[in-house]
Amino acid sequence: MSSELPASDIEAALQHAAADLERAFEHFTPVAMRGRVSKAVGMLINATGIQAHVGELCQLVTPGEPPLLAEVVGFVQQTALLTPLGRTTGVSALTEVIPSAHGHQCPAGAALLGRVLDALGEPIDGKGALDGVARVPVDNEPPDPLTRRLIREPLATGVRAIDGLLTLGEGQRVGIFAPPGVGKSTLLGMLARGASSDVNVVALVGERGREVREFIEYNLGPEGMARTVLVVSTSDRSPMERVRCAYTATAIAEHFRDQGRRVLLLVDSLTRLARAQREIGLASGEPPTRRSYPPSVFSMLPQLLERAGTGVQGSITAAYTVLTEGEDDSDPIAEEVRSILDGHIVLSRKLASAGQYPPVDVLQSVSRVMPQVAAGAHARDAARLRQLLARYQELELLLQIGEYRPGADPVADAAVAAMPDIRAYLAQPAARLDTFAGAVDKLAQALRVREPAPLAGAAQ
Repeated sequence: MSSELPASDIEAALQHAAADLERAFEHFTPVAMRGRVSKAVGMLINATGIQAHVGELCQLVTPGEPPLLAEVVGFVQQTALLTPLGRTTGVSALTEVIPSAHGHQCPAGAALLGRVLDALGEPIDGKGALDGVARVPVDNEPPDPLTRRLIREPLATGVRAIDGLLTLGEGQRVGIFAPPGVGKSTLLGMLARGASSDVNVVALVGERGREVREFIEYNLGPEGMARTVLVVSTSDRSPMERVRCAYTATAIAEHFRDQGRRVLLLVDSLTRLARAQREIGLASGEPPTRRSYPPSVFSMLPQLLERAGTGVQGSITAAYTVLTEGEDDSDPIAEEVRSILDGHIVLSRKLASAGQYPPVDVLQSVSRVMPQVAAGAHARDAARLRQLLARYQELELLLQIGEYRPGADPVADAAVAAMPDIRAYLAQPAARLDTFAGAVDKLAQALRVREPAPLAGAAQ
């Protein structure tokens, strides 16, 4: 007799076993693989016994201490290198490391408008939790260059020196290069209040704690804050938090752009962002290069900055501040940023000392997309003003010592005659924003040259 079961019995047995497995899985609770901290020095934590990938978030759990998030930044053989998103006080050899199986994500959506968030995207303004918001990854690829729309429309900023002479386009990325204490934060506040954008996203990276409240109250004001999302990581926060502040702000801006919005992204500052990444890179064992910046800094900058700009729909017009040490600064971060962005606005300490605010050095600044967004007469007037400024700069010493004689050079005479109106055009109170059309009209008016007044001692 054959001992084989009928095919129908085998099929029934398999179906019964499958049903048992399905019921078992309904009550199955997965347990994440847990590792241990093997070493913690400075801002770098070594962990063993976990399976994670670079960029993944892990939770560090220490008995008697609040949980701490950390991000995987590299590996040495079987040891994971993590950088904490917070203070490492309490971390010990008893600390468990639990991978999350995902990278950093942040909230995004209209509910964020008017709110102040930390580097992780959590509200810190005391206005309650964020309800009904999507969560998006903070590490995203830049848009495909062939799907980006061309920049054709100007973006009004409310600042005459920019709208008239350094016209920005919707989707342009520009750097604001400034030494400390010349009104950089004031200019950012003017941009946030005066820009013709739908949404503003502002990242304050490594700022002093005192300046955050001042920026909200004095520079933004209720008008600017109503359509702004503010992401903050002050100078006392961990290096990874300062880096993630810029990434979180960029991800929030991308979400609004994907909805078809015109977004203005302001990041202050890229210099402090690069310094934070330098701390992480050197702690992870990267070799130092120029001014001790590791290679990861110079790979991070284009990856982050290229995420702004136009997309299939919507746009992110971005302004990134860069701290400079002098008028002729050779800082590698400043050089790298200039090579990536679509223009730069230079703020001059000399002009600030002379009382011109905002102290925009027009001759040292450039908008690479202005030819595409400025009309013919507007472009000609801007070029003419630059010509007069450059000629006046050449004559300045002669004017100071009384050696200038009118009548020999018509361009020089026009520069001297127009300079009071040009200076009045470039100077603008922070509270008095201008329309784009007003800036263009006043530019033309400033170039209506009068006859130069005769100088004392000049030949009659």
